[in-house]
Amino acid sequence: MTTPDAVIVTGASSGIGQAMVEKFAANGIRVFAAVRTLSTVADHPLVTPVRLDITSAEEARAAADLVRDVLPGGTRLRAIVNNAGIAVGGPLEFLDLDEMRRQLEVNVVGQLSVTQSFLPLLREHGKGRIVFTSSIGGRVAAPFIGPYAASKHALNGMAESLRRELKPWGIGVSVLAPATVATPIWDKASADIDAVAAGLPPRAVELYGPGIESMRAISQGARAGGIPASQVAEAAHHAVFARRAKAEYLVGREARTIATASALLPYRMFDKAVLKQMSGA
Repeated sequence: MTTPDAVIVTGASSGIGQAMVEKFAANGIRVFAAVRTLSTVADHPLVTPVRLDITSAEEARAAADLVRDVLPGGTRLRAIVNNAGIAVGGPLEFLDLDEMRRQLEVNVVGQLSVTQSFLPLLREHGKGRIVFTSSIGGRVAAPFIGPYAASKHALNGMAESLRRELKPWGIGVSVLAPATVATPIWDKASADIDAVAAGLPPRAVELYGPGIESMRAISQGARAGGIPASQVAEAAHHAVFARRAKAEYLVGREARTIATASALLPYRMFDKAVLKQMSGA
């Protein structure tokens, strides 16, 4: 049975985004799956692929126009689920500044661009929701993922401001904060780390080589130890349809444990624990 609600999910081709699309569609909700390549979206009667590179404001506006044009009569857009994102890593001391700009352009500026483009359509619903896929990295910044952590801290701040700005119109804003999620992204993590290491000058390798190798070891076991993407999708569904959605969803035990430890432990003790984990000691 279909509902009168529709949602748009960005970054819907795989991983968390794909799980979100499947969750919404399984509950009879019409889904607009925003992807850069339309062929990556599986055929489903309730799923409409939408071409969207979130770093293009022009494409974001065009996608919003398309959704408005094809929404069936009586169906309204209930939610914008901003899930697309990338992760840039490496020691900040030697980070290419263009890589930092790229990280922020996708994970922060692009999210706002999509939100701005779809907000007029969302307002027509009356009970609209905006959801951002953030990360526990938006609370706790681990070594060598500084650009990613910076983007998620910024995303959380933007979402908090937006939540208060839109409250007078009854539009809710939530962030999802998982820790490690078992998605295909980990299958190419070693290659990504190789690329980072290859781009570093000899002095950077001398200083940070052991830390980068620790990151490689952690990434190799991440997919096996992560929570299923369906768990994040379940949180997204709650954020969109619960009568009283949460402002932040700490998704999974790992995320809740990290958040609690960072809040309760003195920072020196917490830093020591993080570095101990990095070293594998």
